[in-house]
Amino acid sequence: MELQDAVRARRAIRRFSPEPVDRSVIEDLVEAATLAPSAGNEQPWRFHVATGASRNKIVELMAHTSVFVDEYIGLLEPDQLEAATRFWTDLGEAPVVVAVTIPIAEDELTKLNYCLSTGAAIENFMLAATDRGLGTCTVTFSFWVRDEIAEALDVEATRRIVSLVLLGKPGEHPDRPPKRTDLATYQD
Repeated sequence: MELQDAVRARRAIRRFSPEPVDRSVIEDLVEAATLAPSAGNEQPWRFHVATGASRNKIVELMAHTSVFVDEYIGLLEPDQLEAATRFWTDLGEAPVVVAVTIPIAEDELTKLNYCLSTGAAIENFMLAATDRGLGTCTVTFSFWVRDEIAEALDVEATRRIVSLVLLGKPGEHPDRPPKRTDLATYQD
């Protein structure tokens, strides 16, 4: 697949086929992620891959986030509520959950550099997955239980989870949502 095709084909997948993803494929996706640019070539990202029982523990922890989502639920239309409930209950049946972490930093510029660099790595991971016919979905909603997820995955105390990336064979093929066209300004 050409890069532009992968960019245009990538979607947030919220329903996955439960079939496993080969470890060698996951390793290839992580390698693609590590090729992302990073401030000072620091490469602050770490990928904590959960499958099997470890993945099930993360799903269990995420299912408990529903006690925090009253405000979010109130924003959903009735037809969206069922899909949202199903997704948060089993993370769309994604067979792989990847917790992405960065070092804890106090300095605002360092935090910004870590987040921007890691966002680029996550995008590389997602585009490489799309290229292989796999689906992904990034989740930052886990903030309420990120400490519990970090403990379950033995994340070092000096690191913070910034996102979960769900990975698997798509169980749906959503249309591209409308994209805004007013996001750039040009000056000569």
